[in-house]
Amino acid sequence: MAKNKEVEVPSINLLSSGTEVKGEIKVNGDFRIDGTFTGTINCKGKVVVGPTGSIDGEIICQNADFSGDVKATVKVAELLTLKETARFTGDITTNKLSIEPGAKFSGNCTMESSGVKTTIPPPFKQDDPRPKETTA
Repeated sequence: MAKNKEVEVPSINLLSSGTEVKGEIKVNGDFRIDGTFTGTINCKGKVVVGPTGSIDGEIICQNADFSGDVKATVKVAELLTLKETARFTGDITTNKLSIEPGAKFSGNCTMESSGVKTTIPPPFKQDDPRPKETTA
């Protein structure tokens, strides 16, 4: 007997320029904002704020590219990129941050890996080539 498997198709959601939304949005795919959003976005994919986009609130996502106005507390699991036209004010927690020349950033940034702890190995020790003293 064959099982029907649902294929998860990545979704791309769009908030168009000229559109204003207030509230809480949960997205399984990617989300692009070219309009105005006030509230909380929880996205399993990538959040893109276009040059005409504006956000005031909180963003939790896997990856993000900001080109517009963002006033928010942002938690990005992997990479946050502030493009040259981005204007960001707020607090960032991310694993990796890329800020292009021309981008405006005002706030705090905490960089931490997503649950992966890195350790530094002890210094490599070679055997001393000099003969060791022996006591008889």
